[in-house]
Amino acid sequence: MKLSKSLHIALNIILHSKLRSWLTVIGIVIGVAAVIAIVSVGQGFQTDIQNQLGKLGSNTIFIAAGSLKAISDGSGHGEPRIGGSNVANPLTDKDIMAMKSITDIQYIEPMVTDTASIYYLGESTSLSITGVDASAWKQVVTSEIEKGRLLGLGDTSVIVIGSTIAEEIFKNKINLNSKLMINNKSFVVVGIFKRGNGGFSNDDRDIYMPIKPAQDILGKEEYKYDAIMIKVRNADNVDSVVDQITNKLRITRHVNKDTQDFAITSLKAIQETVSTILLGFTLFLGSIAAISLLVGSVGIANTMFTSVLEKTKEIGIMKALGAKNSDVMSIFLFTSGFIGLVGGLLGALIGIGIALLIPALGIGFTPGQPLTTTISPLFIILVLVFSIGLGMIAGAIPAYRGSKLNPVDALRYE
Repeated sequence: MKLSKSLHIALNIILHSKLRSWLTVIGIVIGVAAVIAIVSVGQGFQTDIQNQLGKLGSNTIFIAAGSLKAISDGSGHGEPRIGGSNVANPLTDKDIMAMKSITDIQYIEPMVTDTASIYYLGESTSLSITGVDASAWKQVVTSEIEKGRLLGLGDTSVIVIGSTIAEEIFKNKINLNSKLMINNKSFVVVGIFKRGNGGFSNDDRDIYMPIKPAQDILGKEEYKYDAIMIKVRNADNVDSVVDQITNKLRITRHVNKDTQDFAITSLKAIQETVSTILLGFTLFLGSIAAISLLVGSVGIANTMFTSVLEKTKEIGIMKALGAKNSDVMSIFLFTSGFIGLVGGLLGALIGIGIALLIPALGIGFTPGQPLTTTISPLFIILVLVFSIGLGMIAGAIPAYRGSKLNPVDALRYE
């Protein structure tokens, strides 16, 4: 029997058992749609996070006295915030001098940080203050300014603020050249960050000022810092620089691995860790969705067993007319493959539709930032192939049993 004839008979079997076939197809549709939608959202979310971290630069290293805390509400921008008030053993100029001998380091940015009382037009609140070395900060900051400028050399009583502070914290919006009282000292706003244009920090709710006035109003000692941000010349050398910094700081601070009183991490390491976690999470959710595909395959097997019983007499006639066992088997394999193909195609269309609908509806983990979905044509093709293969595997046993029927017994079957 020709292959085209087997395909034609298989198609007729499906067309003449419409209700049962479509009920079976629905199981495959649900499984394929769920897998494609979940994996597309997972890959998109992974891309979003990697892009956010990428804006910080994979050549960035953070050192914190005590512990490193990357704090974010998911809408910030710029470098991760380094938490810590008055730590027991802060970083010092001696540590900075030791690191300057590392040739791969391009910029060293010392920072102090704490909360302070902010007063503006009759309202007060507490916000995070970060003091930075303006000359180095301009070279390492990845945030974009929406209004005004960054801090510059010679600045003293000026600040750069996040967009949330400018627009939402106080009843009256803060504009350029507005004056804020910070711990009873007056500062002029010279710059406002663009909302959400950087990574995982809380810069939208942060205030940046030159390091000297920050040390004064926060009660920090001069030449002592809560954190240091490092920019490496070549991102490929980050791991090597981290090792060198660790060794030098252990020497200057007279500590070892067990007594180490500083934390050091790189954006490159964070990116790799986050990527691994998200990949595992996406695969986990995808595998759960794939269970419905297995359930659908049970439906295919059930449908094919029923088809074999219904077509027993026809099988006997075909075999009596010279059809081979392989011909009968191919007919039922093609039938189950068709079910997998149709279910896969419909499921793929629905899954793609869901993946496209999520960002269109503005659905996301944070307001104003809808999830990105990444639809991979290769993955869709693989799912379709898997769907067809699963259908054929599910129909293999019924097809084999049908092919082994004795023509005489089959003709007598009622």
